[in-house]
Amino acid sequence: MKASIFQFTRDGGWSDHLPGLDSPQTLVVVFGAPSYIDDPGTGLSDIATAFPTSVVMGCSGAGEIFGTQVADETLSVAVIQFDAAELRITEAPCDDPGESAFAGRAVATALSTPELRAVFVLSEGLNVNGSELVRGMNETFDEAVIVTGGLAGDNDRFERTWVLSDNQLKTNHVVAVGFYGDSVRIGHGSKGGWDIFGPERVVTRSEGNVLYELDGRPALELYKEYLGGLAEELPASGLLFPLAIRGADEAPDDRLVRTILAVDEEAQSLTFAGDIPEGSLSQLMRANFDRVIGGAEAAAEAAALNQSGQVVCLSISCVGRRLVLGERIEEEVEAVLDVMPPDTLQVGFYSYGELSPFASGACDLHNQTMTLTTIAED
Repeated sequence: MKASIFQFTRDGGWSDHLPGLDSPQTLVVVFGAPSYIDDPGTGLSDIATAFPTSVVMGCSGAGEIFGTQVADETLSVAVIQFDAAELRITEAPCDDPGESAFAGRAVATALSTPELRAVFVLSEGLNVNGSELVRGMNETFDEAVIVTGGLAGDNDRFERTWVLSDNQLKTNHVVAVGFYGDSVRIGHGSKGGWDIFGPERVVTRSEGNVLYELDGRPALELYKEYLGGLAEELPASGLLFPLAIRGADEAPDDRLVRTILAVDEEAQSLTFAGDIPEGSLSQLMRANFDRVIGGAEAAAEAAALNQSGQVVCLSISCVGRRLVLGERIEEEVEAVLDVMPPDTLQVGFYSYGELSPFASGACDLHNQTMTLTTIAED
């Protein structure tokens, strides 16, 4: 396997010459600023020209990760040419959250063969219910297939996101690439680092990813009580106070984290990136700086491959983590590379949701985590 990473800025161009690695066994992953949907510019056209036969995919984010840097208004690109592993790309529309499970089943059906080993998925970030997308894929994929990825971002604006497929920027789509053959090695890790606070409350009314009531009280009203003055900045301020949920019969360690995408003042409801099941137990969370950095390290420890050759790390961190870490944001991407094998290549983006198994098994939707996918080849 041969791999390189590159950064493109509108003012400075490419950080290095794009390599001559074009082939059907080459994967090009592009993470870029939301503004590229309005002005794709020369960066994306350069990729289309340099890699006409390669598998090209990507999405927008709330910041781009390149090595140990976090930047805005750039493209962060990984180019991976496999020696033996084969690739296949597919996409599905998702114009409404109600179509999320269908989109998940569609991409899974298109990719599934006995030789499939892993799938990397990138989804539009606003009109998709991440829980339902995952459910559709899990119902279709063999349980041995590793599924990871993330939901595209749009900084803290929550207006538009895009995915890149077939060298075109598209809204309201899901794109996925399948890795085939026994030579490919895929690692994964997903960890958070947020603290629970306040009482645990019962979800007494919800529909899919829309939460209406907690303990019989309007969800938005209750949420605003905890946020105080920050309530005026919703939904962006909600990124600092995600919701932890678990089933009534599940252990506290099995909590999933959910991030707010939108609020509805008239309905007094909150829309999250994934399902909030009725009857589940919920609790607010807030950031602990040291634990957030520790979560990045723990994710790297879980995802690290015992590999002597080249390793590429696709890092997907939640936009809420970026808001919490502020000017110290690069500490979490540095923490990942401190744990990874020397010379690991890292690119990534800040997301509206992360896709990964907890530790093993089926994929799940996560929020407020650092989620890593490591790629290598024997």
